[in-house]
Amino acid sequence: MAESPGNLFNRLVEIMVRLRAPNGCPWDREQTRTSLKPYLIEEAYEALEALESTDRAHLAEELGDLLFQVIFHAQIADELGEFTIGDVLERLIEKMMSRHPHVFGDALVTTAQEALAQWERLKRREAVDAGRPRSVLDGVPRALPALLRAQRLQVKASRVGFDWPDAVAAWTKVEEEVRETAAVLPGARRPRLTEELGDLLFSLVNVARLAGLDAEDVLAQANEKFRQRFAHLERDLHAQGKSVDSVSQEELERSWQTSKARERPGPDRG
Repeated sequence: MAESPGNLFNRLVEIMVRLRAPNGCPWDREQTRTSLKPYLIEEAYEALEALESTDRAHLAEELGDLLFQVIFHAQIADELGEFTIGDVLERLIEKMMSRHPHVFGDALVTTAQEALAQWERLKRREAVDAGRPRSVLDGVPRALPALLRAQRLQVKASRVGFDWPDAVAAWTKVEEEVRETAAVLPGARRPRLTEELGDLLFSLVNVARLAGLDAEDVLAQANEKFRQRFAHLERDLHAQGKSVDSVSQEELERSWQTSKARERPGPDRG
């Protein structure tokens, strides 16, 4: 019979305690909150990458690695006398139950959008009750990648009705920002150009979001398409005994167009 998740979780916590003990692992013992920051971010991104694969065992492994980072930080807090992993779980359970009164109480919601709106209302009410009024945009970490943070901020604002009606309407803002960027581009000072390009990028995220797309994924696909095309270009030049840094700009462009033409034709190819 398989061991229960509760028992397995307790074993994991015990392993963490053992690793941090005086006779534990030297590396684990010397870690701090600051030293662990890169690993928390890395494990989160590795889990995201695993979500895109068809290898479910790999996804399970990466989720485990991410969970271990949570256990690690909770153990450090326990050693400092701040809180325990039990406190983390207790607060999480309490929050999930209080934020879902339509499941654990008498509230009624019928759509996912209504559930999200209720979640936001409850968060704001909790903040007011705690004496720390909450902005609609709170809860979007500054440490997020800028593209992802832009989309999350827009989503938050949209939940209270601050939004464009659709992607077509949002595109008019892109066109406006393109004109403004083009106007300042010649000889523009860095701060002004930074501002205009930022506005343009932000407006493009709006269009992607309202079209039902994730801006981070959209750019990730464009990045990968560029990488593959450039790899084809390099292989073609190598087959001719050349390299990218030994040919003219014109020949690079011709090789680039050849690389693009090799892809599957279709009206949706960029």
